[in-house]
Amino acid sequence: MSTFYSFPEKPSSLSRRQFIRRSLLATSLAAMCAPSFLRGQNLNSKMHIAVIGAGGKGATDTDEVAKTGEDIYALCDVDTNTLKSRGEKYPQAKKFQDYRLMYSQIMGNIDAVIVSTPDHHHALAAALAMQEGKHAFVQKPLTFSVAEARYLRNLAKKKKVATQMGNQGSAGNGLRRAVEVIQSGIIGQVRQLHVWSNRPVWLQGMDRPLGADPVPDTLDWDLWLGGAPFRPFKKEWPEEIGADGKKRANRRGVYHTFGWRGWQDFGTGALGDMACHTVNMPFRALNLGYPTSVEATTTGMNKESYARSAKIQFEFPKRGKFAPLTFMWYDGTPDGNDTFRPHADLTEDIVAKMKKLPGSGCLLIGDKGRIFSPDDYGSKFLLRLKDEKELVASEEHEALKAIPENYWKSPGHYQEWVDACKGGRPAYSEFDIAAYLTEIILLGCVAERAGKKLIWDGPKMRAKNAPEAGVYVKRDYRRGWELPS
Repeated sequence: MSTFYSFPEKPSSLSRRQFIRRSLLATSLAAMCAPSFLRGQNLNSKMHIAVIGAGGKGATDTDEVAKTGEDIYALCDVDTNTLKSRGEKYPQAKKFQDYRLMYSQIMGNIDAVIVSTPDHHHALAAALAMQEGKHAFVQKPLTFSVAEARYLRNLAKKKKVATQMGNQGSAGNGLRRAVEVIQSGIIGQVRQLHVWSNRPVWLQGMDRPLGADPVPDTLDWDLWLGGAPFRPFKKEWPEEIGADGKKRANRRGVYHTFGWRGWQDFGTGALGDMACHTVNMPFRALNLGYPTSVEATTTGMNKESYARSAKIQFEFPKRGKFAPLTFMWYDGTPDGNDTFRPHADLTEDIVAKMKKLPGSGCLLIGDKGRIFSPDDYGSKFLLRLKDEKELVASEEHEALKAIPENYWKSPGHYQEWVDACKGGRPAYSEFDIAAYLTEIILLGCVAERAGKKLIWDGPKMRAKNAPEAGVYVKRDYRRGWELPS
């Protein structure tokens, strides 16, 4: 087992140019010691894969890719407790805390990376590897910002690397069949889309806690912050007040390891966390493209965290054969306020079928009928045509039997990516699609933070009526954490 690699200076204190110079030198030296064949050229060999963010979802991603037979060559995590725990399962893997230093040491020996960090690290962790021709699997949401999504999409195309975003529902037969069914025209032109989520299940709508706590010996807080502005470490909230009004200890951390999702500096809120799952199916089926406007209604929104509850309205223009469409997103806990769920008259048939409105759902309303998916991943869907009284499960609906099943049946979300890395067909959620989806979804976060309706110019990535929103479209990074130019 390797020891942790350390630099005499903190990388964040180096200029980008200095760090790249050192990294390129180290990479060149590593390449001289690499196997005689170029990594990735021998398609029958095991790929060497580096994992960045080894715990939580990263643990699942690592294990699933390992099941395909590939080699987990390195593990990187800012918390040495996580490295120790995961290293017990992969004792042969080299261990690092800083992915920039990891790349400077082993870039020549790896073929691909898995990025499962908090959102604010996704783009840089992936980009540094992709620039060197390495394949990338990145958890959802693909990036922290709209501009980063566009950046990774273009970089993947330029470098011709195999990519996949971690919205695993993409591999489901139910989702792929739903896309096929909707595009058959069976429910006619879809003019309304309603998607809601039971998230957040973490704190949102709060201000930053005062003071600072000692940083655990096992955590490198500066590395955890990465490109985000510096703030003191806080271990946990003294107490949390639940929806029932009772006080309870919050043991999941203010920032690390879980609470980061609700903070604007690190996460993308309920929308960023879940919409890459729940909007995936209609995004594909309806060729959503760029919206012309985005507007958010929120409760508890401030300058530090995302709202406790939000309703976001996206307006999409005519897109080829597809009619103009209104997409409504809802998250948070309604607490009797139907502002943050579709109006009751839109969901009567859902409540009748399911006995209550599910915590999450996706409803497409067309001229000839409607389709409803009752889960986060689009794995199941129900259909009701105009002349019918109730929703019917897709596998039981007679009208669907006339629509041929021509969709690609997945070998598995992770296997798709591995196969693509080895020259197979592109993965279903490759960045050309996933980055587009992420870019559109994250516009909702921009609208929440801007606090006004945005008239959106998609190709130019700007709000025509609100140039001040640009700071939420593209962020500034701390020194040493900038994206490669």
